[in-house]
Amino acid sequence: MNEKIRLKGQLKSYMRWPLLLTILLVLMNIWIYVIDLRAGALMTAFVIVYVLVVFVLYIYNKPLIVNELISFATQYGQVQKKLLKELAIPYALLDEKGKVIWMNHAFSEVTERERTYRRSVTNIFSEITQQQLPAQDEMKTMHVHLEERDFRADLKYVGMEEMAESNTLVDAPDYEGYLVALYLYDETEINRYIQENEEQRLVCGLIYIDNFEEALESVEEVRRSLLIALVDRRVNKYFSGYDGLVKKLEKDKYFVVFKHKYVAQLQENKFDLLDEVKTVNIGNEMAITLSIGLGMDGDSYNKNYEYARIAIDLALGRGGDQAVVKKGEKLEYYGGKTKQVEKSTRVKARVKAHALREVMESKDKVVIMGHQITDVDSFGAAVGIYRAARVLNKRAYIVINEVTTSIRPMMEGFIVNPTEYEEDMFIPGERAEELVDNNTVLVVVDTNKPSFTECPRLLNMTKTIAVLDHHRQGAEVISNAILSYIEPYASSTCEMVAEILQYFEEGIKIKNLEADCIYAGIIIDTNNFMSKTGVRTFEAAAFLRRCGADVTRVRKLFRNDMGAYKARAEAVRHSQVYRDAFAIAVCPNENIESPTIVGAQAANELLNIIGIKASFVLTEYNNKIYLSARSIDEVNVQLIMERLGGGGHMNIAGAQLTGYTMEQAIEYLKNTLDQMIEEGAL
Repeated sequence: MNEKIRLKGQLKSYMRWPLLLTILLVLMNIWIYVIDLRAGALMTAFVIVYVLVVFVLYIYNKPLIVNELISFATQYGQVQKKLLKELAIPYALLDEKGKVIWMNHAFSEVTERERTYRRSVTNIFSEITQQQLPAQDEMKTMHVHLEERDFRADLKYVGMEEMAESNTLVDAPDYEGYLVALYLYDETEINRYIQENEEQRLVCGLIYIDNFEEALESVEEVRRSLLIALVDRRVNKYFSGYDGLVKKLEKDKYFVVFKHKYVAQLQENKFDLLDEVKTVNIGNEMAITLSIGLGMDGDSYNKNYEYARIAIDLALGRGGDQAVVKKGEKLEYYGGKTKQVEKSTRVKARVKAHALREVMESKDKVVIMGHQITDVDSFGAAVGIYRAARVLNKRAYIVINEVTTSIRPMMEGFIVNPTEYEEDMFIPGERAEELVDNNTVLVVVDTNKPSFTECPRLLNMTKTIAVLDHHRQGAEVISNAILSYIEPYASSTCEMVAEILQYFEEGIKIKNLEADCIYAGIIIDTNNFMSKTGVRTFEAAAFLRRCGADVTRVRKLFRNDMGAYKARAEAVRHSQVYRDAFAIAVCPNENIESPTIVGAQAANELLNIIGIKASFVLTEYNNKIYLSARSIDEVNVQLIMERLGGGGHMNIAGAQLTGYTMEQAIEYLKNTLDQMIEEGAL
């Protein structure tokens, strides 16, 4: 065996130095022959003796040296093996199939397996499968669990071919197998500390009473203090159960702080304080409702408070009676199932009207923009703002990219009257981009989502933006608006604009055609005053009627052609009833100019069927599927549409689906309904 083992490297060179020195002695011997022959002969005899001695010593010592090297390597390997066995870090070797072939003492103790264990590592750690093993020259890090302990597992590829090449004792040519080195690092304690630190983080909350003044007015004056005390007690008792601290800021506002670990319980209970406070009744005709905004996961206490302010603004903007949780950039909504309370006072409308007038007076041009596929409410509101701008002698433009059948009759009334209205009263988005500058007021009506507007690029082309809308706010909002008037309790944006016009200028003159358009918007969004109507809705309608709005003319504007009427009837005829409560239908789009409007009309028709709590009509148009949702009072369709990426009101909402076939969209809707019913959200 030893004859086959050869020395190499520096040791090989060191062993051959005596033989190499023989060359110098031979050269010296030749030089001595030149000087003296007898001396040269004597030197030759010395060289021969020297070469023989060196050669014999080399032959004799080489096996001894090799044996000593082998002995040292063996002892060195034993030391390494002992160190690995006693290594404090759990360590094991796996083959290419994940089978354990060796483990040290620490690994055996951690996994409670014998060191002779030779089964798959998956039986110990289910997270480590053969597919999870590292590839060549790769190292993987995984987090695994064993009983109640957490580990970080480092898996490193160990190629056997490299070991065979570097091994002087074992030759394994063309061997392609490999091993996997597995290291375990116990992270149980550090994970526990991280979790404890996370649970101890501060959560800021703001709680507002939505209808404080209205509720107090509905109870006797001597009992009002008792009503307030009962609400205070209910709020304090609720959060004391979560180790929270409540501080009353104003008569209808509270500030609360508690630990992060209680947020999951609040979410699991669906913030049942919203329902508990409604049970406070001492004779008040109107139930108390709350809005809750929580902020967390900020990098400072101030940031969490800022998140709470944003959350409570969203809760109020969505109509109140709900909780909004803001975790960094993520928003979660709870509640919001009840109908919004209409404010009896119009002070806010007057304040917003004066603010809008001041903004318009400071600029030269006014550009009005609604949402994509302009409907009657968006068009009527835009016409109302147009009139307000003309009262101030400002140039005004209405952005409309696509003229639908619902607004064409009203638009033609303006177009055929060039003496009173400019030719460029209605402009497309491209033309608006040329006009808008820093000296322009951009008024957005009937939407508060930037992506839903007719021309989103306009929002970045001017700093003076006003938003008027009656839809609930979501995560996507126009954040750079200097004036925002969003009232979810309003029946329509046209109702809000009608109130603004009354305070915009005393004795304002609104032309008959303009009054018809605004009045039409209210009729459409209230379904002929049958839904979402309040005292202020009828007051706005009365104002428009005094301004010359004619019910007969408006009714003629709403008449459909025969194709659209047949399509609506076809959608209703082929509708299906899901879970005995939800009507789902598909609206045909062949030979119909505005199928989305017909779909919305069909959704309203389906509510007339006994037992139907909500209706959903899907319409394919422009490579998208438009979903119109309607309900009367039992189901909040806005929550359903938000799950599908849309929004709207409690009774009127919609969504747009891209990348779905009609069958897939219907299945998606059904799955969403099933999920929300199981969660108790419906």
